Amino acid sequence: MLENIKSIYFCEKIFSLIGEKRKLYIIKYNKNLQENMNINLLNYKIFSGKYIIFETNEKGKEYNAYNDKLIFVGEYLNGKRHGKGKEYSTIFDKLIFEGEYLNGKRHGKGKEYDGNGNLLFEGEYLNGKKWNIKRYNDKNEIIYEIIDGKGLEKEYHFIGKLKFEAEYLNGERNGKYKEFYWDGTLMCEGEYLKGKKWNVKGYNNKKEIVYELKNGKGFIKEYYYDGKLTFEGEYLNGEKNGIGKEYSIFNDKLVFEGEYLNGEKNGIGKEYDGNGKVTFEGEYLNGKRNGKGKKYSKNNRLIFEGEFFNGEKIRGKDFINGVLEYEGEYLYNKKWNGKGYDNNQI
Repeated sequence: MLENIKSIYFCEKIFSLIGEKRKLYIIKYNKNLQENMNINLLNYKIFSGKYIIFETNEKGKEYNAYNDKLIFVGEYLNGKRHGKGKEYSTIFDKLIFEGEYLNGKRHGKGKEYDGNGNLLFEGEYLNGKKWNIKRYNDKNEIIYEIIDGKGLEKEYHFIGKLKFEAEYLNGERNGKYKEFYWDGTLMCEGEYLKGKKWNVKGYNNKKEIVYELKNGKGFIKEYYYDGKLTFEGEYLNGEKNGIGKEYSIFNDKLVFEGEYLNGEKNGIGKEYDGNGKVTFEGEYLNGKRNGKGKKYSKNNRLIFEGEFFNGEKIRGKDFINGVLEYEGEYLYNKKWNGKGYDNNQI
C-alpha cells in the first residue's frame, strides 16, 4: 500500500498512475498522504454517490461514483455548482439540463430535456424552483406555463391521457391537484402544501377510497399507474414518516419494510427478493444502507456481516457456505485491506 512506502518520490510516482476515483478514497482516508505529498485537496471532492474533479478552481466535472459516468460539467464556487453548467443522465448518456446555477441550485435561465433529447422545459429557475417556465410535449407543443412561480402544471401518460394536474405557487405544488391511472380513473385528489401532499383522498382502480391524509398526516397507500400497490405506510408532515412497506411493480411482492424519516429510509429495515426471502437487514440513513447490516444468499445463508456507508460495504466479513472467507475493509464493495481465509484458517 502507498502508506507503507517511505520514499515520497516513489509514492508520488505510483499515485500518479492510480485512477482518479481511487485517488479520492486514498486521499480521504489517509492523512499521512495528505500531509507528506502536499496534495491539493481542493482538486478532489467526494460526495454521496458521486465525485468531482476540478480542472481549475472554477471549472470541474462530476462523475457517478458507481459507474464513472459523467453527470455534470461546468463552473463552481466554493465546491458548489455556480455559473453555467450541463447535467447528463447516467442511464441514457444524454444531456438532461443546461443552464445557470447559484450556490449549487438551478438559478437563472435553463432548459430540461428527456432521455431522447426532446425539450421538456425552458425558462427561468429561482433557487432550484421552476419560476418562469414553458413545458413542451414530444411534439414540441406548449402544454402549460408557469409565470412568477404560479400556474397549472400538467403531465401526460405516454398513451396521451392526463396523468397529473396541480396548481403551482411560489415555484412548487401548492393548492388543488388530481392524479390518474393509465385508463383515466382517478387515483388521488386533494391539496399540496409547499410541495407536499397535505389533504388527500386516494382511490384504487375500482374507484374505492383507500386512504385519507389530513394536514399531511395519516396512513397512505400508493399505487402504480396500472393499479398495483407500491407503498403503504405512515405519513407525517406530508412525507413518509414512521413504518412503511414497499412492493414490486412487477409481481406485487414485498421488497422492503422498515422505518422512514422525512420521506427517506432511516432506521432499521429489511429488503426482500420478491419471494418472501430476506436479502438484507440493517440500518439506513437518508435512503441508503448506513451502519451495521447483514446480507443473505437466495438460500437464506449469511454472506456478509459488517458496516455500510452510503450504500456500500466499508468494513466486515464475507462468508461462503457459512464459513468465514474474508474480513477487513472494502472499496466500492470490493476487498481492499484485509485477510483471506481457507476453511476458516489463516
